[in-house]
Amino acid sequence: EGWTPMRRGERSMVQRADFRSYYGRPILKQPTWEARDIAGYLFLGGLAGASSTLAAGAHLTSRPGFARASKLGALGAISLSTAALVHDLGRPARFANMLRVFKPTSPMSVGSWLLAAYAPAAGVAATSAVSGRMRNVGSAATIGAGLLGPAVASYTAVLVANTAVPAWHAGHRELPFVFAGSAACAAAGLALLASPAEEVGPAQRVAVAATIVEQVAFKRLKDNAGEVAETFEQGHAGKLLDVANGLSMVGAAGALFARRSRIAGAISGACLLASSACTRFGIFAAGRASVADPKYVVKAQH
Repeated sequence: EGWTPMRRGERSMVQRADFRSYYGRPILKQPTWEARDIAGYLFLGGLAGASSTLAAGAHLTSRPGFARASKLGALGAISLSTAALVHDLGRPARFANMLRVFKPTSPMSVGSWLLAAYAPAAGVAATSAVSGRMRNVGSAATIGAGLLGPAVASYTAVLVANTAVPAWHAGHRELPFVFAGSAACAAAGLALLASPAEEVGPAQRVAVAATIVEQVAFKRLKDNAGEVAETFEQGHAGKLLDVANGLSMVGAAGALFARRSRIAGAISGACLLASSACTRFGIFAAGRASVADPKYVVKAQH
């Protein structure tokens, strides 16, 4: 019973629909996930996956400092990401239980197996880089982690979009591109921070390209999301995403000067890392806001 278009001079006898629930209470249960755990898991997993892919590229193009920094960053990020996930689950056994079966139709099941394959490869790659031993095994692990990296960086977008949370589900087509671009920005930022200035050329290019991908994908997400796009622009989520946008612009611009100035590279890298974190926390906050207001749930079904 929406608003029926009328010809000139006619009056509608049907009131405009008022999208509310009983007593204005939320229709969907608010996600019980803690922002620190799950938004942190989304950010760190993206950083890890994209860093492994950049590490593989640096390894193949003989940039040892770049490769080492990215391998260590990937191992640290995936370790913290897994710890955040386990903390949210409550006990480690629950993660192990997810590996009892493989269900291709479940993003959580696929993601669990993906992490189980990726994390050891990232660990071997980083250990070999630090110790200088098992170089052939380390090279194979580096390439393996690099190949799995894009899936690790973006599967979480599929995971959250597969829920009933309006803001996340509305962006199910664009969200993987937003997450992939954000992850690549973070990985490029880490490389700009921790790599020798003479080796950061690829990180500069990735920083600029990833920023463009993320910005375009996020704009398309909001354009196609309908009224629920408001949740990305208002309140706590809107503030975080505005900060993320500003930081990514500064980071991408600063990346252009990273080979000339170590300070510019460090500032650029820090901005890109912070931007990626703000993006994940902002998207998480937008999802919670969309659940809290019944109109976003009701209108999605109208």
